[in-house]
Amino acid sequence: MIVIIHGDDIVLSRSFFHELKQKHKDIITFDGSKITITDLVQNIEGSGLFGSTKTIFIEEFLTKFKKTNKESKEILNFIITSSKNVNFVLWESKEILKKDLFLFKDAVIKFFKIPKNIFTLLDNLKPGNSKNLLNLFHQGLEAGIKEELIFFMIQRQFRILLALTQRHPKPENEIDEVNRLAPWQMEKLQRQARMFDASDLKKIYKKLYEIELNQKTGGLAMSLVQSIDFLLLDM
Repeated sequence: MIVIIHGDDIVLSRSFFHELKQKHKDIITFDGSKITITDLVQNIEGSGLFGSTKTIFIEEFLTKFKKTNKESKEILNFIITSSKNVNFVLWESKEILKKDLFLFKDAVIKFFKIPKNIFTLLDNLKPGNSKNLLNLFHQGLEAGIKEELIFFMIQRQFRILLALTQRHPKPENEIDEVNRLAPWQMEKLQRQARMFDASDLKKIYKKLYEIELNQKTGGLAMSLVQSIDFLLLDM
């Protein structure tokens, strides 16, 4: 069996992915951007997984998949043909196109989509707009959107805005989020970035990092919702 977990709601999709991991013992996990056909075959055969119900977890294979790469095709074919005897769970950090999902005829597809409310909040991130941002933030919470997802998306937005003010001459050295932008997205985000001073973007991103670090280490003095409130108030 093959399970494909994808979509731009990374918080919920990762949560679901980890839940599946906890339900299995002696799992094998691969980084999809580094996996080789040799690693995959040797680990599966060496672990005696054929004929068993153990599960292989692979992260970001389809996201990094290159159709022109011979080994990528071999890995893809191996997963599809071996899925009769071995379970595979593929986690992707973005939405996979339907035409690519059609390659997996009998796969279980789990799609996690970010609610539109969040994008309205992200588009309105600009100086002097605190009241509107607070209203949009709490509207999202009332609509059932988790504060962890909203925080993650705000952090991602400022990471992109900051990167756009520090463009690298070589595209391959840009952060992934910038490289994935469509031209219209790039233009819109560049306009948004110009609303901030570069120094202010750095300060905001530093605050976001501190909130994330303190939350992970248990040092956050207030709730995450309150932390986001104060962040938006200071913007």
